[in-house]
Amino acid sequence: MARTPAPADCVFCAIVAGEAEADRVLEDDDFVAFLDQRPVFKGHVLLVPREHVVTLPDLPAPLRDPFLAHAQRLATAVVDALGAQGSFVAMNNVVSQSVAHLHLHVVPRTKGDGLRGFFWPRHRYADPAERAAYAARLRAALS
Repeated sequence: MARTPAPADCVFCAIVAGEAEADRVLEDDDFVAFLDQRPVFKGHVLLVPREHVVTLPDLPAPLRDPFLAHAQRLATAVVDALGAQGSFVAMNNVVSQSVAHLHLHVVPRTKGDGLRGFFWPRHRYADPAERAAYAARLRAALS
């Protein structure tokens, strides 16, 4: 599958490159995970490949297993670090994809939290310090 060149305005490429601020919780040579700026629930994490690919079918085969392995680790971390009862793990391909760079959502869930179907209410952090505290808790659970 042909690679899509990274557009100059891709916010996730800017985060990967360190040119845009993000509360990173996990990173390696191929992937970066960081807190969503508009979380469904606090602790909502986005996992992105460092390479600019738009959709899951574009992800190079050697990255598929590590991508899923990181998703598993993040799903465990939101439970261990944040006291969630479980998680919602999802991604969009083109339709409803707010940023045209592959990203997987890991959203902490608790029974009765109000999330129904695909209606995603957003819960803001009180301030950057609260967001950073959530990121620190997740990093600790991932270490």
